[in-house]
Amino acid sequence: MAYAVAQRIDEVGIRRALGAHEGDILRLASLLYGVSATDPFTFVGGGIVLVLVALLACYLPARRATRIDPMTALRNE
Repeated sequence: MAYAVAQRIDEVGIRRALGAHEGDILRLASLLYGVSATDPFTFVGGGIVLVLVALLACYLPARRATRIDPMTALRNE
Protein backbone atom coordinates (compact mmCIF):
# COMPACT_ATOMS: atom_id res chain seq x y z
CA MET A 1 0.00 0.00 0.00
CA ALA A 2 2.84 2.36 0.85
CA TYR A 3 4.40 1.70 -2.56
CA ALA A 4 1.10 2.38 -4.34
CA VAL A 5 0.69 5.67 -2.48
CA ALA A 6 4.29 6.66 -3.23
CA GLN A 7 3.69 6.04 -6.93
CA ARG A 8 0.59 8.28 -6.91
CA ILE A 9 1.90 11.07 -4.64
CA ASP A 10 1.79 13.65 -7.46
CA GLU A 11 -1.83 12.76 -8.25
CA VAL A 12 -2.79 12.99 -4.58
CA GLY A 13 -1.08 16.38 -4.28
CA ILE A 14 -2.95 17.75 -7.29
CA ARG A 15 -6.28 16.43 -6.01
CA ARG A 16 -5.65 18.02 -2.59
CA ALA A 17 -4.67 21.31 -4.24
CA LEU A 18 -7.93 21.30 -6.20
CA GLY A 19 -9.94 20.85 -3.01
CA ALA A 20 -10.35 17.12 -2.50
CA HIS A 21 -11.17 16.15 1.08
CA GLU A 22 -9.37 13.44 3.06
CA GLY A 23 -12.30 11.07 2.59
CA ASP A 24 -12.04 11.47 -1.17
CA ILE A 25 -8.35 10.55 -1.05
CA LEU A 26 -9.01 7.53 1.17
CA ARG A 27 -11.57 6.19 -1.30
CA LEU A 28 -8.82 6.05 -3.95
CA ALA A 29 -7.24 3.12 -2.02
CA SER A 30 -9.29 0.38 -3.68
CA LEU A 31 -6.88 -2.35 -4.83
CA LEU A 32 -9.39 -4.93 -6.12
CA TYR A 33 -11.70 -4.30 -9.02
CA GLY A 34 -15.29 -3.96 -7.82
CA VAL A 35 -14.34 -3.94 -4.10
CA SER A 36 -14.46 -0.68 -2.20
CA ALA A 37 -11.97 0.25 0.51
CA THR A 38 -14.72 0.00 3.14
CA ASP A 39 -16.44 -3.21 1.99
CA PRO A 40 -17.52 -5.01 5.21
CA PHE A 41 -17.94 -8.41 3.55
CA THR A 42 -14.33 -8.33 2.33
CA PHE A 43 -12.97 -7.45 5.78
CA VAL A 44 -15.10 -10.07 7.57
CA GLY A 45 -14.31 -12.72 4.97
CA GLY A 46 -10.59 -11.97 5.14
CA GLY A 47 -10.68 -12.17 8.93
CA ILE A 48 -12.48 -15.50 8.86
CA VAL A 49 -9.96 -16.93 6.41
CA LEU A 50 -7.05 -15.78 8.59
CA VAL A 51 -8.60 -17.31 11.71
CA LEU A 52 -9.22 -20.62 9.92
CA VAL A 53 -5.64 -20.75 8.66
CA ALA A 54 -4.32 -19.99 12.17
CA LEU A 55 -6.48 -22.71 13.69
CA LEU A 56 -5.31 -25.23 11.11
CA ALA A 57 -1.68 -24.21 11.68
CA CYS A 58 -2.12 -24.89 15.41
CA TYR A 59 -4.24 -28.04 15.09
CA LEU A 60 -1.94 -30.09 12.87
CA PRO A 61 1.18 -29.96 15.11
CA ALA A 62 -0.97 -30.45 18.23
CA ARG A 63 -2.57 -33.56 16.74
CA ARG A 64 0.87 -34.91 15.83
CA ALA A 65 2.09 -34.25 19.39
CA THR A 66 -0.78 -36.27 20.88
CA ARG A 67 0.26 -39.33 18.86
CA ILE A 68 3.82 -39.48 20.22
CA ASP A 69 4.62 -42.64 22.18
CA PRO A 70 5.78 -41.59 25.69
CA MET A 71 8.48 -44.25 25.85
CA THR A 72 9.96 -43.14 22.53
CA ALA A 73 10.02 -39.54 23.70
CA LEU A 74 11.70 -40.48 26.98
CA ARG A 75 14.34 -42.62 25.23
CA ASN A 76 15.33 -39.65 23.05
CA GLU A 77 16.18 -37.57 26.10
